[in-house]
Amino acid sequence: MSAHDPVLTALRAVLDRLPRAERRIAEHVLHHPGEAAQSTVAALSIAAGVSTASVLRLSQRLGSARFKDFQIRLAREQAQSGASEGRSDLGDDIVPGDSLAAVVEKVAYAEASSISDTEAALDLQSLQAAIDLVGQGRRIEIFGVGASAVVALDLQQKFIRIGLTALAWSDAHMAWTSGATLNAADVAIAISHSGQTMDPMQFLEVAKGQGASTIAITSNPSSASRYADVILTTVARETRYRAGALGSRIAQLMVADCLFVGVARQNRELALDLVERTQRVVSSRHRL
Repeated sequence: MSAHDPVLTALRAVLDRLPRAERRIAEHVLHHPGEAAQSTVAALSIAAGVSTASVLRLSQRLGSARFKDFQIRLAREQAQSGASEGRSDLGDDIVPGDSLAAVVEKVAYAEASSISDTEAALDLQSLQAAIDLVGQGRRIEIFGVGASAVVALDLQQKFIRIGLTALAWSDAHMAWTSGATLNAADVAIAISHSGQTMDPMQFLEVAKGQGASTIAITSNPSSASRYADVILTTVARETRYRAGALGSRIAQLMVADCLFVGVARQNRELALDLVERTQRVVSSRHRL
C-alpha cells in the first residue's frame, strides 16, 4: 500500500489478513480514529495492548515510513470527512439491545460505507483493463460461490443484455469443466470476498492454463494475484450477522456494475439499442 491510500479504507481492506498484534492496533484506530491521530507511538501501543514495534510495523505496512506521517494522513482524513468518534467504524456492529430502527441504520451505514470505501480502493487502470478484456472477449465465464454466486448471476444477466456471450456458474465442477474449454479469446471472472476460497481460484487457474484472460473481484488482491491477470478490489464492512455476505455483496455488485457500464460505453449506441430491445420484450410479458 502507498502513502496516498486513505488510512481507514486501507485498514479495513487488510484487517482480516493482519498479524494478531497489528490487527489489534487497526481495530483500535478504526474505533477511535480521532484519538489515534493525536496519540504517540507509546500511547497507541498501550491502548491496543501491543508493542511499539507492532505500531511502527503497521504504519510502514500502510506506506508511512514514520509514525508521524501515519498520524498526519489520519488527521487529514478526519478533517476532510468531518468524522468524529460519535460513530466508530467498528462500533456499528449489531448488538442484542438494538432497536429495529438501530438495526436498519447500522445495516444501511455498513452497506453505504462498503460502497464508498470500494470506490476509494478501486484502481481505475485495473478497471479499464478489465473493461477492455471483457469488451473484446469471445465468451465471458463468471464463477462465484455463496453470496458471490448471486453477483455472478447478476453480472451475467447484464452482459447478456448488451449482446455478450456470458455464462455464470455456481457449481464448482461445472465451472472447472467449462473453464477447461476456454481459450485465448475468452475471459474468466472469479468473484470471491476473501480471495482464499479454493473453488473460484481453481477456476481461474484452469482458465488461465487454457490461455484465457482472468479477472478477480476480491478484497484480497495478494491472494488472487497468482491466478488473476486483473484484480478489482472491494472493501466491505460486515456485522456479526451474515458476515462476508452483507457489505461484501454490495461492494461486489458496485464493482460489477462499474464493469458492465464501462463495457457498454465502449459501444454505446449498440448497447443502448440492445437494452431497449430487451426491455421491450420483457415489458410485453407484463400483465395489464
